[in-house]
Amino acid sequence: MQQDNKEMTPLGAVMRGIVAGAAGTAVLTAYQLVESKIGGSEDGGGEEGPPSWESAPEPAKVGKRIIEGVFKREVSVDQIGLLTNVMHWTYGSAWGAAYGLTRGTWPGRALSGGLAFGTTVWGSDYVLLPAMKLYKPMWKYPPASLAKDWARHLTYGLGVARAYRALEP
Repeated sequence: MQQDNKEMTPLGAVMRGIVAGAAGTAVLTAYQLVESKIGGSEDGGGEEGPPSWESAPEPAKVGKRIIEGVFKREVSVDQIGLLTNVMHWTYGSAWGAAYGLTRGTWPGRALSGGLAFGTTVWGSDYVLLPAMKLYKPMWKYPPASLAKDWARHLTYGLGVARAYRALEP
């Protein structure tokens, strides 16, 4: 019985994409940890003092808005760390689902697809987050800061593409 990869169902592509998105998020997380260890972090992860929503990472702020806006539940500052991780992994996995769907529609090399995908996620962050008043417009960031963020997203995109390919039957 021959299985043709082009006959994958949309649900199969989404599920495979979610797993690949989680794998890409793991690669990104490892990249960020290495980056912070060598002193290249701009995330404010080493801030002193009590946690506050003003200094919380953007994933936590997005999660807070969703929980308070949709579910009408208050989120305490004690939940910043948990919410940051939940949103980071959920966002990465959800983008992986989108990669799975587009990969089936637009097949090509994993390398170029991963680079294009990482660039797409990076660019969308600079549209969505300024619209939510969580980021400044892209042109207000120094080029070096944008380049570091783009490198993180390229790492994520390549991780997703490689994991998706590794999951091929």
